[in-house]
Amino acid sequence: MNSLLEKGADVSAFSPLALAFVGDTVFDLLVRSELLCGANRPVGALHPMAAKKVCAAAQAKAAKLLLPELTEEETAVFKRGRNAHTGGIPKNASSADYHYATGLESLFGWLYLKGNTDRINYLYGIISREAED
Repeated sequence: MNSLLEKGADVSAFSPLALAFVGDTVFDLLVRSELLCGANRPVGALHPMAAKKVCAAAQAKAAKLLLPELTEEETAVFKRGRNAHTGGIPKNASSADYHYATGLESLFGWLYLKGNTDRINYLYGIISREAED
């Protein structure tokens, strides 16, 4: 995909929740791809494994792990997402975890829409390596 910047879109002008809307899918695709490439498993086994990695608590943990690695601009995008007023908190997530997860999703959405897949892969690699330890 060509970045939206090439098409004249100002990605930074999108709301943090719009960025999270895209970032949620980007993060989910990374998790699912990693699980599938890690071992050929039945879909019934893959789904619960993916759900554990994309839940708010896991994403919040990942966000906290990445914070020291972020540039100033990335940190600003993350904070915009974390501080966004969401419609509500799912019953299976704490408010803090949900906000951190939204920040992470905003960051991944922003990077994706900018066409910065190398940075996405680098940051996801940090999360993935930490999960292996």
